[in-house]
Amino acid sequence: MSRTDDSRPVAFVTGASRGIGKAVAVSLAKAGYDVALGARTLHGGERREHSSTIAQSDTSPLPGSLDETAALVASLGVDALPISLDLLDRASLAHGVENVLETWGRIDVLVNNARYVGPGHMDRLLATPIGLIDVQLQANVIGPILLTQLVLPQMLERGKGVIINMASTSGKIDPPKPAGEGGWGLGYGASKGALHRLAGVVAVEHGHQGIRAYNLSPGFIATERIAQDMGSFGFDAMVGAPAEVVGEVARWLVCDPAAVERNGQWIEAQPLCKELGLVAGWPPPKQ
Repeated sequence: MSRTDDSRPVAFVTGASRGIGKAVAVSLAKAGYDVALGARTLHGGERREHSSTIAQSDTSPLPGSLDETAALVASLGVDALPISLDLLDRASLAHGVENVLETWGRIDVLVNNARYVGPGHMDRLLATPIGLIDVQLQANVIGPILLTQLVLPQMLERGKGVIINMASTSGKIDPPKPAGEGGWGLGYGASKGALHRLAGVVAVEHGHQGIRAYNLSPGFIATERIAQDMGSFGFDAMVGAPAEVVGEVARWLVCDPAAVERNGQWIEAQPLCKELGLVAGWPPPKQ
């Protein structure tokens, strides 16, 4: 795909087939960014394992695909580039970045949103094979670090760039209940906790060179996968905020000059969205 306007900036959003990644991609498209969309689900109806526990298998199709997100992005008058991306396949990460740079010549914003989805996420410590904890660390920590290493050099050449890592309070606090009853497994919390160190290091090492990095914590969001998969584990999608909240906060971090002073910081999406009034009608008035 050749870009229709070489003056437009470029964002690369991982995990963009649904949920928060889709919302971030759409918000950045509204801000005038061409958007490269990375995920495993290219087309609607694809099947792959997405059960959060080793106790059962679930390969039913999840809502959303890169095709659908790309159509939404393109409808906003910018270009979309769907890219097959798997956090556990390092070659696919390198190829994805290479593809964007060859096609559009730049990546101005990297959003490390994708994460491991599969068994071990909602299993308790003694029930979790050590290999599944390793898988989560590979996907949720090594994958984003590698993408950051691949994207940073060309940002530094231009003297500017933004990296947003999708954070989680699971990496900061103990679960309120055991995994499967409203809590989460060790692998998820440990991997998110490790990922949280990345933004601060990038800001310290490269902030003076025009690079900004943030940990963006969504809070509980009503995504398609939460609605389809997570009710049996104690999570009620009906009480979650819309994914648009995170998308609009990401747009603010990328585009608003006031975000510069928060370089390297932890950003709570829902309180900031409410404070700045970024999403009309949210939160709804209390009844």
